[in-house]
Amino acid sequence: MAPDSSSAASATVRRSFVAVFFVLATCLSCFILFKAANSSGLQLPDLFDSTSRLRYVIIPSVADNSIAGSEEYKLERVLKNAAMKDGTVILTTSNEAWAAPNSIIDLFLESFRIGDGTRKLLKHLVIIALDERAFSRCLVVHKHCFALITEGVDFSQEAFFMTPNYLKMMWRRIDFLRSVLEMGYNFVFTDADILWFRDPFPRFYLDADFQIACDYFLGNSYDLENKPNGGFNFVRSNNRTIEFYKFWYSSREVYQGYHDQDVLNIIKFDAFLDELELKMRFLNTSQFGGFCQPSKDLNWVCTMHANCCFGLGNKLHDLRLMLDDWKEYMSLPPSLKRSSLASWSVPQNCRLRRRHHYKSPQNNVELENEVSLENGDSEKSVELENED
Repeated sequence: MAPDSSSAASATVRRSFVAVFFVLATCLSCFILFKAANSSGLQLPDLFDSTSRLRYVIIPSVADNSIAGSEEYKLERVLKNAAMKDGTVILTTSNEAWAAPNSIIDLFLESFRIGDGTRKLLKHLVIIALDERAFSRCLVVHKHCFALITEGVDFSQEAFFMTPNYLKMMWRRIDFLRSVLEMGYNFVFTDADILWFRDPFPRFYLDADFQIACDYFLGNSYDLENKPNGGFNFVRSNNRTIEFYKFWYSSREVYQGYHDQDVLNIIKFDAFLDELELKMRFLNTSQFGGFCQPSKDLNWVCTMHANCCFGLGNKLHDLRLMLDDWKEYMSLPPSLKRSSLASWSVPQNCRLRRRHHYKSPQNNVELENEVSLENGDSEKSVELENED
């Protein structure tokens, strides 16, 4: 071997030994530091915890700086990724009870997939998870998810109509939607127990700031006597709607114990809305129907809401039937579709038997005392006129 070659080989060996020694010294220093910190009772970051990554994958934890709190899932980024070109997003909320496999959220998403021109809208849908398990489930079934956790409040279980948890959930929703408007986004808010069968955007009013679906539509979209349902609305972001949502939310203090929908039915007549020059319209139930007042013509229906229905089991039963009705309708040849022979087989379990008007907190107490057992189901089952 030539002298120059021998010298080069020796230099390479020396550099290798130095590199190995450096790595070993670094690892030993980290080990000593870890043992010292552990013995002194100091709490090290989660990156030293070999189980932390597994824990986050199985049950993402909002409280533990997990995936839900990461930059990717912060609200601004989620909304930006989901928004249409004009800054419109579609929003829905879900908790553990509604997000469970084969529950409400699965039926909701299925309607988008089998609807007429609705699949494309899924990329603009954001699911707002109200608890950690709902967020975990959202990550499995959908692209755009945001965790909205309210400290000290458990929204994971089914919230029965007009119970304290239900009211907190509804008012939390109003406040959150106000923040979305302040960020400059228009939104369609939809309850997850509303099935989407056609693209509703061509049916929205172009001149309205705030347009909302109805339990009962009286024939005129300007008529304030229409009975709105807060489970479906299209709101454009501007100063008028931002101030309106602030006013709506603050009104909960004036009408304590009231549902946000009942408060809306009061404040829609308030002179403050005239001062705001808010343009409010009510959507026709022939296109935006529900179990209270079903859309009769499947050729026109855009959405159908499982309103006027109490109990998760009853909702699930009738929502599944509704999906079957739609699939049967879509399988018909065009001539039979146009004949309007197709109709809904629902409501069934959600069929109204008694009607109640809840205008005061006293009525809410009376509701909690009303229980009927149907078909051996131990679940509370009270059929309500204005239940979401």
